Parts: sequence; C-alpha cells; structure tokens
Amino acid sequence: MSIWWSLHLRREAASVPLARRFLLGTMETAGVDPDISFDLSLALSEACANAVEHGGDRTALGEPGDSGYGRPAADSGQYRVTAYLDGEKCRIEVSDSGPGFPARRALRPAAHSEQRPQHPQHPVPPGDAEAESGRGLDLIQQLSDHVQFGNRPGHGAVVRFDKVLKWREGALLTV
Repeated sequence: MSIWWSLHLRREAASVPLARRFLLGTMETAGVDPDISFDLSLALSEACANAVEHGGDRTALGEPGDSGYGRPAADSGQYRVTAYLDGEKCRIEVSDSGPGFPARRALRPAAHSEQRPQHPQHPVPPGDAEAESGRGLDLIQQLSDHVQFGNRPGHGAVVRFDKVLKWREGALLTV
C-alpha cells in the first residue's frame, strides 16, 4: 500500500502550517517514526515558506505594449505540494510559478556544516548563522537523503526531496 496526495495552496503564510499538518497527519496515521516525520515536516515547511515568499514574482512574458507585459502570471498566487509515501521512502515536491532558481545556484558544501557543533534533532544549517534568509534550502538538504532543486521552463521553481522511512511497530505501510 502507498499514499499519494497533492495540495494546491495559496501563497499565504497560513498555508505553510496547513501543509505541514497535512503531512504530519498522514505520516502519523501510516505509522512513520516520529523523528523521520519531524525532519520531513521541517523540510516541507522550509520549501513551502520559500514558495510563499519567492514563488510568484514572475511576470507574464511579452514585450512592452503587449497586453500581458508586466502582469503577474495567472498562477502566481498559488503553489503545489505533492507527497508520496511507500514502503521505503517519502518523496515530497513543492513547485511554484515564480522566477525559479538562478541559473547557477551555488549550494554550500555539506562539509562546511561539520565545522560547527549540531544537536542531532536540530541541525544548524551551513552558512552565516546571523543571516536573515537563505538557509532554508541548506536545511532541506540536511534533513533529507536526496534533494533536487530545479526550474520548470516558464513555470517556476521546483524542490524535490526524499527520505528513507522508518516505521513504528505495527505500522500500516511497512515494507
């Protein structure tokens, strides 16, 4: 048995805890280990917060004078969260309709995070600890087993991350 769901959410701050609670409820019902659920819910919150903040700035393509030039894209007010749980892993994808990631997004190397002590359940993302923003994608990388950041041509950014699941005894979806 597997579980798959997709949410179309408005780019509003209130959508972030909604998506997180939906994921946590699904994982609790399925019997996923609470530590794994926490990690994935935190990574999802970061991805959703990025979509809310950055996911709708893209404007319709065209030339000055065209009726569509400079207007927000039709779907710029929303983003999508898709999750898939099976016996081995959970895959989550958050996609938006913003400008996407810069062409050469430089992710800081994971080895940098080893220079600072970390609490096992509350990892410190690499980079400037005093920075106001920019640490969310690094945190997603630390909390997940596999991460992909990319752009959907003409449609915005997508963040996809996977984590191998651990199950509580008697869980519904065990391998």
